[in-house]
Amino acid sequence: MSTLNPLRLLREPWNASEGNQSNATARAGSAWCQGLDIPNELFLALGLVSLVENLLVVAAVLKNRNLHSPMYYFICCLAVSDMLVSISNLVEMLFMLLMEHGVLVIRASVVRHMDNVINMLICSSVLSSLSFLGVIAVDRYITIFYALRYHSIMTLQRAMVTMASVWLASTVSSTVFVTYYRNNAILLCLIGFFLFVLVLMLVLYIHMFALARHHLRSISSQQKQPTVYRSSSLKGAVTLTILLGVFFICWGPFFFHLILIVTCPTKPFCTCFFSYFNLFLILIICNSVVDPLIYAFRSQELRRTLREMVLCSW
Repeated sequence: MSTLNPLRLLREPWNASEGNQSNATARAGSAWCQGLDIPNELFLALGLVSLVENLLVVAAVLKNRNLHSPMYYFICCLAVSDMLVSISNLVEMLFMLLMEHGVLVIRASVVRHMDNVINMLICSSVLSSLSFLGVIAVDRYITIFYALRYHSIMTLQRAMVTMASVWLASTVSSTVFVTYYRNNAILLCLIGFFLFVLVLMLVLYIHMFALARHHLRSISSQQKQPTVYRSSSLKGAVTLTILLGVFFICWGPFFFHLILIVTCPTKPFCTCFFSYFNLFLILIICNSVVDPLIYAFRSQELRRTLREMVLCSW
């Protein structure tokens, strides 16, 4: 086994002959095509940080009854998704170390079954993480544009159904993906899902920012405080840029990798791009580290709960 083995199934294109791949590699043998060697310790460290952060988010939401609302339930599910990626990574690293040092001896058939289980767990976690990012964007959109009807639209029952549906769909999709990952149609569906989430977030957040900017402009014109308006607009633009920028930077390279696997598996540029696959995996794990900072720790109520938990533990 290797770190994040299920995603590493996509490291090399399978829809090209070995001869074509070797020729492309030879043609693309420049220095920058040698790839990036990332130590397993970095995967392990980032996994531990992500696990602790997201565990704190889940614990805070469960402890504070004031956080028992659909919005925080969605954030909690996002934290669980990111946490499962970290747990799978840590478990796999642990088994690798034990087997490398001869402490644990496992039959090849058992290792294959373990790989399949970890494959499904990580893939379902990745899909559910993307899904809940989209759900959070929709929830915030309803909060702003349908504020008076929010509690009648996003009831607790509907929130529960949404969360259950996301987990069920992610589990089924991950099973299909792991089974038929060599099929281009499966990859195209995965790419299409990423583009859908990206466009959804882009449209909703820009629309929300435009509304907030319009309100600030109205208030500023009434109070004759253009400086406050410019400052608030700049702050909103920075927040929007960080939100969408982090999503695109962390997920974009991996899905661009999938696009190249489908479109140009033997071209020199594509072969060079494939060699940086470890970097794309690091970015996905970094997204699990950054998500709590963007969606959870900005909440004053959640931060207060965390402080209480830390002080009580001492």
